Amino acid sequence: MPYLEIQNLTKYFVEGVPGNSALDGVNLTLEAGESLAICGASGAGKSTLLNLIGGLERPNAGRVIIDGHDLSTLSETEEAAFRSKSLGFVFQFHHLLADFTILENVMMPLLIQGRSQAEAKVAGLAILKRVGLSGLEARFPRELSGGEQQRAAIARAVIHQPALILADEPTGNLDDANGMVVFDLLCELNHVLRATLIVVTHHDSFAEKLGKIMRLEAGKIKSLTQNNPPANV
Repeated sequence: MPYLEIQNLTKYFVEGVPGNSALDGVNLTLEAGESLAICGASGAGKSTLLNLIGGLERPNAGRVIIDGHDLSTLSETEEAAFRSKSLGFVFQFHHLLADFTILENVMMPLLIQGRSQAEAKVAGLAILKRVGLSGLEARFPRELSGGEQQRAAIARAVIHQPALILADEPTGNLDDANGMVVFDLLCELNHVLRATLIVVTHHDSFAEKLGKIMRLEAGKIKSLTQNNPPANV
């Protein structure tokens, strides 16, 4: 059984009204630990697909099955618990909480899960070291550069070691140099954590670092190709 299976996924722009679809019959399978770039023009359905995979939106038709869990069969409470345990989200905007330090921001997912302050702090310091932010733990988001803020957001997204990382234009607010650093970090975490990684990006040079590239056009898959990312990524 593949880790991720998408069957005939369909989403209409207007709820319940067929035609003019944001997504139209998308099918996909990914094995655990694979990486996928989702590319396409604005309005092609990239973010909609990512939101459906993450359970942030509900499809009009089709199914998303993650590690044997059919999201359509889960209650809202069950789905929220599954997301909290198994998924990590990275967005274009970092969404760090301004009144909390970087360490406190990163610790939050574990605290929400009911883990102790001591355990969350140890894990937070470790993941901040991995993303290159050691020494900045006590700073607030406003005291970090854009690239540092995004790395902190990635640390928060993976502190609970999710099996699936979903990133929606994670470099969209960064210059090319910082964008490359962030994208390379996601690739490294894909390798180190053995987490399945799905990234929406408009950068072909970034997409080529991932194992597969899906191109969407008007809500349909235009192409799905196997890639050969550089061995050192």
